[in-house]
Amino acid sequence: MPNVVTRFAPSPTGRLTIGGVRTALFSWLYARRHEGKFILRIEDTDQERSTPENVQVILDSLSWLGIDWDEGPYFQARRMELYRKEAERLVAEGKAYRCVCTKEELDARRKEMEARKEKPRYDGRCRSVPEAAKAGLPSVIRFRTPPDGETEVRDLVLKKTIVFRNSELDDLILIRSDGWPTYNFVVAVDDSSMRVTHVLRGDDHLNNTPKQILIYDALGYPVPHFGHFPLIHGTEGGKMSKREGKDFDDPSSLGYYPRHGFLPEAVVNYLARLGWGHGDQEIFTVEELKSLFSLEGTNNSASRFDMTKLLHLDAHWIKAADPARLARLLLPFLKDRGIEASEGERLVKVVRTLQERSRTLEEMADAAEFYFREKPTDPKASAKFLTPEIAPVLRDIAEAFSSLDPFTPSGMEETLHAVVERHGGNLKVHQPIRVALTGGTASPGLFEVMEILGRDEVVRRLGGAAGRIGA
Repeated sequence: MPNVVTRFAPSPTGRLTIGGVRTALFSWLYARRHEGKFILRIEDTDQERSTPENVQVILDSLSWLGIDWDEGPYFQARRMELYRKEAERLVAEGKAYRCVCTKEELDARRKEMEARKEKPRYDGRCRSVPEAAKAGLPSVIRFRTPPDGETEVRDLVLKKTIVFRNSELDDLILIRSDGWPTYNFVVAVDDSSMRVTHVLRGDDHLNNTPKQILIYDALGYPVPHFGHFPLIHGTEGGKMSKREGKDFDDPSSLGYYPRHGFLPEAVVNYLARLGWGHGDQEIFTVEELKSLFSLEGTNNSASRFDMTKLLHLDAHWIKAADPARLARLLLPFLKDRGIEASEGERLVKVVRTLQERSRTLEEMADAAEFYFREKPTDPKASAKFLTPEIAPVLRDIAEAFSSLDPFTPSGMEETLHAVVERHGGNLKVHQPIRVALTGGTASPGLFEVMEILGRDEVVRRLGGAAGRIGA
C-alpha cells in the first residue's frame, strides 16, 4: 500500500494514558509495516490546560517506548493563521456562517428544547442572516451542516459502515468568539494539510468522525480512511479508570510503567496484543510487530487490561535482556532505596543471579538489597534456622572461610563439607547460611551469592549471626 501516512495527535492537558499509547503504537506500526510516514502532532489549542511539562512527558514516553516519528512534533497553537484562513474561505463559499447569538440566548433556547424533550442543538437562527448584517458584532463561525442526507463512516477496525443522519448533527462551531478554533475543525485541516491517509484512534472519537468528513468535503479535501479502536477496559470490566495522584501511581497512565521498572519492550509487546493478534503467538519483538501488524488482525470489541499478563511478559523480557543493560537500568531503583551502586562487573553478576526470578526492575532492586547491605533477618526464618545448635557451626564455617583463597564455589563447597563432617556429618547448613547472609530463606544459588558478596563480607555476616544467636 503506497504513501501511507498516519499520525498520533495527543492533547498535552494531562497524563498520557495506556489507551492513547496503544493508539500511537498501532498507528506507528501500520505506517512502518507499509513503509509509510508517521507524524506526531500536539493538539494544544486548549490553552488553559495545555502545559510544556505535559508536552515533554509525551515526547519522553514515546521515546522510551521506541516510537519514533518522521515529521513533527507539530503544534496546533502555532498554526492559527491556517485555521482562520480556511474558516474564512468556508464563509466566503457559503459553507459556514457567522453566528451572533449570545450565550444567554443560546442557553435560553437550550432550556426550551429540553422542556419540549428535544435534543438540545443550535436552531440555525443565523444561517439565513446576511453576513453584512452581522459585521462588527461579536460572533463565532459555524459550519453549515447539510440539513438532510447521510454521512457514512467505513471503519477499517470495527469492520463495518456506520451511517449518521446529517439532520442529527449540529452546526458546530469552527472558530470561537475569542478567535481560537475548535477540535473537529483543526483536526480536519491538519490531517488534510499533512496528507494523512489513515486516521486511527479510539472509538470514543467515532461520533466526531461524520462531522470531520463533512468538513473535509466542504473544504475540498480527500477524505482519509478511518479506524476506531475499541477502548481498553479495566480488570473488572468497564472503561479503565484513572486514579487520583501522580501518574506513576496510576496503572492507566504510561508513567506508571517506567517508574515501576517495566521494560519498554514488554509494554510494547503487551499493548500490541491488547487488541491485535497474529495466530497464537504471544511474544513479539518490535521488528516482528513492524512486519506483521495489520488492521485486519485488530479486534472490534473492547480488550481487558490484565496486569498479571503484563508482569508475565515483563518477566520474559527481563530474562531475555542483556545483563549489562539491566544493570544500567537497575541503578536508579537501587538509588531510590538508598543503595549506592555503580556500573561494573559486580553489578552485572548481581543481575544475572536475579534475572530468572524478577518480574520488574523494582522487584529486582528489592531482591538485590542484601548484596549491598545487611538486611534485618526475617523472624520466622531466624527462629527456624538460626538456633543455638547452629551457632558454633556458623562460627567454624566463618573461620574456615576466612583463610580460603581463592574464594570460589568449588572451594566453598569443599570447606563446608569438611566443617559439617567435623560436627557429625548430619547437619543441614545451607538454609542457616542463607538466612544469615540474606535475611531470608529465598535467594539465588548460595555459592553464587557468597562469591558476589566476597569472602570478607561472608565471614563478617556469618560471625555476626552466630554472635546474635548466642546473645
